[in-house]
Amino acid sequence: MRVPLSWLREYVDLPATETGRDVQAKLIPAGLEVETVEQLGADLKGPLVVGQVLTIEELEGFKKPIRFCTVDVGRANGTGEPQEIVCGARNFAVGDKVVVVLPGATLPGGFSISARKTYGKTSHGMICSADELGMGDDGTHGIIVLPPEHEVGTDAIELLQLVDEVLDIAVTANRGDCLSIRGVAREAAIAYGRPLLDPALLDVPAPNAYGHPVKISDPFGCDRFTARTVTGLDPEARSPIWLQRRLQKAGMRPISLAVDITNYVMLELGQPLHAYDRTRVQGAIGVRRAERGEQLTTLDGVTRTLSTEDLVITDDRGPIGLAGVMGGADTEIDDTDGTTTEVVIEAAHFDPVAIARTARRHKLPSEASRRFERGVDPQAASAAAQRTVDLLVLLAGGTADAGVTEIVAPSAPRTITIPADHPDKVAGVTYGRETVVRRLQQIGCDVYGADELIVTVPSWRPDLADPNDLAEEVIRLEGYENLPSTLPRPLPGHGLTGRQRLHRRVGRALAGAGYVEALNYPFLGEAAFDQLGLDADDPRRTVVTLVNPLSDEEPALRTTLLPGLLGALRRNDGRGGHDLALFETGLVFRPTGQEEVPARLPADRRPTEEQLAALDAALPRQPRRVAVVLAGAREQAGWWGKGRPADWADAVEAARTVAREAGAELIVRADQYAPWHPGRCAALYARVDGVETLVGHAGELHPRVVKAMHLPERTCAMEVELDLLEQAGDGIVRAPRISSFPVATQDVALVVDKPVPAADVEAALREGAGELLESIRLFDVYENAEQLGDGRKSLAYALRFRAPDRTLTVDEASAARDAAVALAAERTGAALRS
Repeated sequence: MRVPLSWLREYVDLPATETGRDVQAKLIPAGLEVETVEQLGADLKGPLVVGQVLTIEELEGFKKPIRFCTVDVGRANGTGEPQEIVCGARNFAVGDKVVVVLPGATLPGGFSISARKTYGKTSHGMICSADELGMGDDGTHGIIVLPPEHEVGTDAIELLQLVDEVLDIAVTANRGDCLSIRGVAREAAIAYGRPLLDPALLDVPAPNAYGHPVKISDPFGCDRFTARTVTGLDPEARSPIWLQRRLQKAGMRPISLAVDITNYVMLELGQPLHAYDRTRVQGAIGVRRAERGEQLTTLDGVTRTLSTEDLVITDDRGPIGLAGVMGGADTEIDDTDGTTTEVVIEAAHFDPVAIARTARRHKLPSEASRRFERGVDPQAASAAAQRTVDLLVLLAGGTADAGVTEIVAPSAPRTITIPADHPDKVAGVTYGRETVVRRLQQIGCDVYGADELIVTVPSWRPDLADPNDLAEEVIRLEGYENLPSTLPRPLPGHGLTGRQRLHRRVGRALAGAGYVEALNYPFLGEAAFDQLGLDADDPRRTVVTLVNPLSDEEPALRTTLLPGLLGALRRNDGRGGHDLALFETGLVFRPTGQEEVPARLPADRRPTEEQLAALDAALPRQPRRVAVVLAGAREQAGWWGKGRPADWADAVEAARTVAREAGAELIVRADQYAPWHPGRCAALYARVDGVETLVGHAGELHPRVVKAMHLPERTCAMEVELDLLEQAGDGIVRAPRISSFPVATQDVALVVDKPVPAADVEAALREGAGELLESIRLFDVYENAEQLGDGRKSLAYALRFRAPDRTLTVDEASAARDAAVALAAERTGAALRS
C-alpha cells in the first residue's frame, strides 16, 4: 500500500516538521512494515510553469518529426516574451496549455536544463511529459496537456503536486484495514496521540424503495449490498489534476473520471466499488453463484468459463461481473465515445474466502480482490457509496438520484470476553486495566466491565477473534521494544528420546567422517522415479500426493531421500565443487493404500484417544532414514601421497558407521536393486528381533542413472532405515573395554567358492573364535584359477585376540583361530589356503 504523506495529513494533524522518515519510525514499532519512503521531487528545481502554445512550425529534413514552438510563459522567463522551444512530441496543438521547464531548472534524476542549439534552432527549455517529471504512467505517453482554466505562468510544481513523500507499506494478510488511507491514518493517529478525522463519517440517506432494484440469492456470499444512482453526468468531464496525482502516487493509473473516482474512494476508505453504465444494465442487479457452463467476458477482454463456486453479479441477461474481483465488459463505462451519462454505483461486502478462491481460480488478482480477501469493513459500504456520489456530483456535474438501495443480512456485533489482566499474563508485563481499556478503545473497540472486560470489536478489524488477538493489540501499541528480555522456564522433562539421541549421534559420526549435511525439500515428482530407473511396479512409486503442492512438477512427498541428495550433489558439482560427500537424515512417506480419511476433529474440546488413534491411522508410514552420496576424490592427493576416488566401499562403510552408532551389527550381501549398479550394489541387513531384516542398500549408481541425472561419473550412494537399525541395536551406548594386556594377531587365508559372500565367512569366523576375538578385518581378496582352481577365491583375514585379565599364550590364540576356521569350513565350505 503506497500512502502519500500529503494525503495522510488530511486525516491526521501530523506535526508540520514531521517527515516521511519520522512517520516510518512511528509506524514500524506499531506493526506496520514501512519498507521504503520515496522522496518525490527531491531533486526537482524550478522554474517549472504553465505555458500556452502560441505557434508550431514543422521542421523538415530530419529522420523524425520535429516541431519548433513558441510558448507563452508569462513573466516566468523574466521578459514576458514567448519562449522558443524545440519538441518532438505531437499530442498537443496551438492554444493548448502545457508544462514548460525553463533554463536553470533541474528535472528529476539531476537533469539540468539550459538553452541549447538542436535541429538548427535554439531551444530555451522543454515542454514536459509525465515521465520527465517523475509522475509515473498517466496513460497518455506524451506531453502533459493541462485543462484550459490554468493561468499561464502558474507554478507547475505546486499545481502538479510534484514534491511529496510516499510511504510504501507491506500490509500483512491480517490487516486488510490498512489497505486504505483511512486505516493507515488511524494507526498514525494512535502513534502520535492525535485525533483521527475519519473520512467515513458522512451523512448517508436512509434506504428507500426508489433505488435500483437488487436481488441477493446468496446472503452468505454477499451480506451487504448498497446501490446508488447518479444521472446527468458530463461525458466530457475529466479527472482533475489533484485526483490523478493522488492515484499516481498510490500506484494506480488514471483511466476515466467515473473509474478514477471509484478507485480513489477505494484507496481512501478501503471499500472496493464498481460503477455500471446504467443504460447497459437490464433489469435488477443480482448476486448469486454461477451456474455450470456460464461464461463472462471481464474488463480485461478475456472470456472466462465460470465455476459453480464463483460469486457473480447479474442482470436479466446473466452474469455482468465477477463479484469482488472484476466487472464485466457488457456494462463497462466507455469513455471513448462519451456516451455514459448515468451510472449505478455498487458498494458491497462479499465473503473473503469466496473472493480469494475466485481470484486464484481464474488467476485474476485485482486491487478489489486483494482487499476483500483480507477483510473489508462492511459498515463502510454506505459511506463509500455516498462519497462516490458526492465526487461524481462535484466533478462531473451529475445529479444524485433520490433512490437508495441497501440490503443487509442480519448480524450481531462481535464481542469478546477477556480478563483485564490477560495482556499482562501474555506479555509478562503489568499494564493495568486502564492501559488495556485505553489501548482497546484507541483501535475502535467498545469496552465494558471491570475485572472481566466485554469488548465489542470494530467492524474494520475482522482479524480480532479471541482474547489473545486483543492482548496482541495492547502489546504492540505499548511497544514490543518495551518487553523485558526474560528466559523461558521450561517444564521438567526427560531429555531427548532414544530416537533423537540416535539421530544426533549419526549426524555427528557422519560429519566426523567427512560428510556435509544437506537438507532438502521433501517433495518429488514422477520424473525423479524415471531418472532413478525404477520399475513401474516399484513400491517407491506409490506416493502421497499433496492437494496444494508448492510446484506442479513436484506434487508428491518423497519415498526415498536419494532424489533430493543427488540434486544437491549435481548443483554443487555444477558450481565447481567436484569432491563431494553429502548426507541427510529425514522422514520418507510410504503409503500402504489402506489409509482412511479421518473424521474432522472438534475444536471446542480435546479429542478423545480414539479420535487421535484414528488420525494416526490415516497417516502413511513415515520411517526415518539416513542417506549419503559421494563423488570425486574421497582422499586428496598431496605431499603425503596419492589420493583415491570415492567408490562403492565408501558408501558401504558409511552404512557401517551409522550401524555402529545404533549399536547394530550390519550384514552386507551382494544384490541388484535400482538405482544401483547391478555388479556394485550391496544389500544391508541387520537382525531385528532375531530376524535378519533388510535395512537398506549401498554401492555405485547405475551408469544410466548417472547420465539421466547429469551426475559425476562413478557417483556412489547409500540409504538405510534408521528406525530399523535402532530396533536392531541394544539401545545402550557402551564404552569400549580397554585391556592392558597385549594383543595376539593371527592371519588366515581361506579359499571359498566365488559366490560365497565374504560377510558369511566373516560371521562364521567371528562366532567360531569366541569371546577372545577383539576384531576381524578382511585385508585381501585374491583370485587365480591356476593356483586356486576355477570358480574359487581366497579371502585373507587378520584376527586380533585379547583377554581382559591375562596375556594370551600362543596355544590359546591358535586354538581360537582353529575353532574359527573349523566353523567357517563347516558353514561355507572354506579351506585353508596352503
